[in-house]
Amino acid sequence: MAPMGIRLSPLGVIVFCLLGLGVLYHLYSGFLAGRFVSFVLGGQLEQPDVPPGSVDLRELLAVSVLAAVRGGEEVKRVREGNTLNEKAKGKTREGAEEKMTNGDVLSNRKMFFLLKTTFPTVQINTEEHIDAGDQETVSWDRSIPEDIKKKISPKLVQADSVTVWIDPLDATQEYTENLQQYVTTMVCVAVNGKPVIGVIHKPFSSYTAWAMVDGGSNIKPRSSYNEQNPKIIVSRSHAGKVKQVAWETFGNKTTILTAGGAGLLPLMICLPPIIWSISWNLDIVFNNSMIQNGCGNFQEFRTLNQHQRKPLGWFK
Repeated sequence: MAPMGIRLSPLGVIVFCLLGLGVLYHLYSGFLAGRFVSFVLGGQLEQPDVPPGSVDLRELLAVSVLAAVRGGEEVKRVREGNTLNEKAKGKTREGAEEKMTNGDVLSNRKMFFLLKTTFPTVQINTEEHIDAGDQETVSWDRSIPEDIKKKISPKLVQADSVTVWIDPLDATQEYTENLQQYVTTMVCVAVNGKPVIGVIHKPFSSYTAWAMVDGGSNIKPRSSYNEQNPKIIVSRSHAGKVKQVAWETFGNKTTILTAGGAGLLPLMICLPPIIWSISWNLDIVFNNSMIQNGCGNFQEFRTLNQHQRKPLGWFK
């Protein structure tokens, strides 16, 4: 009840209440809206800010996975549409013809520009050519897959210490032969020259494997290895003298299996009965981080015996 002689105006009360509500709305609308959007998007906005000149390796892993998947979509689309447009781009060290297809080119564009747009200060290396005037903006919605968020914590490193390698289509020869099980897209991240992130995607089965050294992986380690009767897997088209060297080193009872492409090798190591993989140095950068935190141990050595002097990688 108002004091005697004073009568409150209903209109004034309404105006006062509206002003109060306006102040409260102004103070809390931004906060509540942010919390609501974060809830709807599954917490995507709760990622910490990254200082200038730094890179969050967890974010880089998420984008690497996305890049491998998007590249794989192009690889699959070209193969299923039979629009390969094969071209020869040279020969391997073993003398086999090295091919390039529309799948290589289109996958390369998707993967390269997604990574470059998201991390413009990071060095991105690719097996395929990128024209200097060729520009494409491919955005990232800043979402991080749940399996990565559960296993990997944010980790900041200097951007100039990071180098990314991409292989937009591994096993091109097998790709042209429509041997789909061998085909992969790959991303590797190194910090100060040491591989720390590996991503391998199989476009035709939609399977993606990833690992981060001292972080985690979506691959379960093998429980045991049978070292009495070793089985060794080598590249189908880049074997070189590996078979001969393996028999000389591990004995003639060693079983030699072949697979196409570097990307398939570490995936097969994770599955019985493969025990060893011998890979030429070019492929080591993609496989090291995958094996190191995924399925076993990695060792590198220069010489298997006095007749073999080329660098080899050994994955156990």
